[in-house]
Amino acid sequence: MVELAPSILSADFARLGAQAQAAIAGGATVLHLDVMDGHFVPNITIGPPVVTSLRKAVNVPLDCHLMIERPDELIPAFAEAGADWISVHQEVCVHLDRTLRLIASHGCKPGVVINPATPVHFLDEVLPLVHHVLVMSVNPGFGGQTFIPSSLKKIETLSRLRESRRLDFRIEVDGGIHQDTVADVVRAGAEILVTGSAIFEHGNPRESARQLLRSALEATG
Repeated sequence: MVELAPSILSADFARLGAQAQAAIAGGATVLHLDVMDGHFVPNITIGPPVVTSLRKAVNVPLDCHLMIERPDELIPAFAEAGADWISVHQEVCVHLDRTLRLIASHGCKPGVVINPATPVHFLDEVLPLVHHVLVMSVNPGFGGQTFIPSSLKKIETLSRLRESRRLDFRIEVDGGIHQDTVADVVRAGAEILVTGSAIFEHGNPRESARQLLRSALEATG
C-alpha cells in the first residue's frame, strides 16, 4: 500500500492546520514532521508544541522525524505531544537498539533513518525492531533538494532484505520526490512517500497531493 506523507517543512506555518487538512483531503494519510536542532543538521525547525497543535487539527498519524543529536532526551516529550511514529538517525544513535525500544515503550511506532552515505547493512541488527525504515534521498536539513538516484538501489536492497528475512517493516523515502521521480521510487519498493515542496509550494495542497498520489498509484500497476 502506497501512502503519501506530506512534510510540513514546506507548508505555510501561518496556515499550518488548514494546509495540512487540505493535503489530507487530497489523499495524504500521514503527516511528516521534520524536527531539526541546528546541530545534527544545519537548520532549526519545530518542537513538541507544534506536534500538540497539529494533533488537535488532524486525525492521521503524525510521523516525527528527529534530526537531532540527543533524541533519547526528547522522545518522551514528542510522544506526550501526540506523535504516532518517531524515527531516529542511525548516524547519531550510539545505542540504536536502546533508542528504538525507548520509542516503543512510549507507545509510538519506532523508525530508523539512514542518510545518503549510510549503507543499508548498517541496519541489519535492528530491522526486526522497526515499524519503518526511512531512506533519505537528499542530505537532510533543507527542503526542495534534488533526488539522489543511488537511493533507488537502497530501497531495492531493503525490499529484498525484508522479503528474505520475512520481516514486515515499511519502507519510507524522503527527499526530491516529485512527479518526475515518484514512479521510480515506488517501483523500487517505497511505500510511504515524504514530500514537501511538491505538495505545498504550488498554492493548492489538495490538488497537488491528489496528482502526486495518482502518479504513485499508477506506478504500482
